[in-house]
Amino acid sequence: MARSAFEESEFAMLDFSRFRVLTFDCYGTLADWETGIFSALRPILSAHGKQISDENLLQLYAEFEADAESGEYRPYREVLKLVVKGIGDRLGFRPSAAEISSLPNSVPYWQPFPDTVAALQKLQTRFRLAIISNIDNDLFAASSHHLKVKFDQVITAQQAHAYKPSLEIFKLAESKIGVPREQWLHLGQSIYHDVIPAQSLGLATVWVNRPSPRPGSGAAKAASGKPDLEVPNLETLVKVAL
Repeated sequence: MARSAFEESEFAMLDFSRFRVLTFDCYGTLADWETGIFSALRPILSAHGKQISDENLLQLYAEFEADAESGEYRPYREVLKLVVKGIGDRLGFRPSAAEISSLPNSVPYWQPFPDTVAALQKLQTRFRLAIISNIDNDLFAASSHHLKVKFDQVITAQQAHAYKPSLEIFKLAESKIGVPREQWLHLGQSIYHDVIPAQSLGLATVWVNRPSPRPGSGAAKAASGKPDLEVPNLETLVKVAL
């Protein structure tokens, strides 16, 4: 596959020939979680007469999600319910029980980005693929049908009883994946959740910096880091990796 001069220079920064396993964050990296978040939260805000920009809504989501994931472990369904409650408190309304449940109930319907399925299928011809996701087992099982790829391993927050950026979920992944760290490449949309903790373990990282109303962070907590490679989507990753 021919590469542009830019892609050649980027490729030179990361030797893909040494990797046997690619691990992916799911939501925000493979699945379009921002569209999913808006699909659940916008009707709630409209019902209560609240207006807020997409950027500010994502910032609130990131804030309340990070708060709910800190401290003692709770299932991701409960995390998302706390996000809705937190947004209601901040904006001055009380969501109904149905509204509170609507965000976690929407996750099985969140769709992959347009380039995701084809990219995963191409990458799987050369690498083992695995998921490391801040999610419940049953919610990822529903999402996996949309991804149309059988992953070699799926590691969830529910299994680790910890959420990224905790290292516990990465250590659980390491025990299941069973390859040396130098042969493992981790890819994610979030500097905070993925790049920083993975690099702290000596893993190479790719930041999938997809376009967002909140550039650089999306619906994740803002953080600064230097990944080994930055790409705007998985289509670009395929061009430099294969």
